[in-house]
Amino acid sequence: MLSFKYSLPVIPRRFESSQISRNIRTIVVCGAKGPRPRYPRVWKSQKKIGTISKSAKLVDCVKGLSNVKEEVYGALDSFIAWELEFPLITVKKALKTLENEKEWKRIIQVSKWMLSKGQGRTMGSYFTLLNALAEDGRLDEAEELWTTIFSQNLEGTPRKFFNKVISIYYKRGMHDKMFEVFADMEELGVKPNVSIVSMVGNVFQQLGMMDKYEKLTKKYPPSKWEYRYIKGKRVKISAKRLNEFNAVNESSSVNGDEIIEDTKQSNESDSPLEGNTADADETIPDTDGIYESD
Repeated sequence: MLSFKYSLPVIPRRFESSQISRNIRTIVVCGAKGPRPRYPRVWKSQKKIGTISKSAKLVDCVKGLSNVKEEVYGALDSFIAWELEFPLITVKKALKTLENEKEWKRIIQVSKWMLSKGQGRTMGSYFTLLNALAEDGRLDEAEELWTTIFSQNLEGTPRKFFNKVISIYYKRGMHDKMFEVFADMEELGVKPNVSIVSMVGNVFQQLGMMDKYEKLTKKYPPSKWEYRYIKGKRVKISAKRLNEFNAVNESSSVNGDEIIEDTKQSNESDSPLEGNTADADETIPDTDGIYESD
């Protein structure tokens, strides 16, 4: 009997609380205390440490060190001591930051340390190290690295490695080695880009080898269009206007939007010619090699 008497007033309270929750949908209502307060979650940290901030700390840590190998390697080991996995993304972003700041010695130190750990053994890492060695003037180590990469990846070496090595030899006037690298490209069937052809052609003209220069221009004729980046946009520019594009990069007084508009108009007007140029590139007769075997 007592249970029936005391159970009756409980039912309308629950019914009233359900009605209130239906009417007021925006507020979560508790039957005893009213609106439930919202507290910040304890397990969410307020300061988020991502790869960008970690890479910035790594750059600051490396810059304050001397050039002693043991000190640099010890600081880098202590930096990743509490990491469960090797922070490859953080190290790659730090290398990119150092490359933008032209800290070539630091790039060499961090890259060799990363490779000694067995991490980041990709073509991009090797290219960054090769570029840093060349810019730092350590030509012997750059050549040793190039021979190692080329011997291990004979048919899979990217074209940008050939471009970089040829540019290194071209700047230092080492024409014989540049010709050897270009001959390897022809033997492997790697098509050189415009910069490689122009560098080799300039050397042929300087040395008076006009017959080989004519063979080079016949086999690899200059392209009518080239792609450049203006304000982050990939723009197709006529080869005749490359000098204007270089002037835009050197002086900020010239506006690059004018070249973009002119190139768009020229692309629309010369659109039927693009197929002809592509067909012409495909139907280039394969002449004999420029380098004849002795």
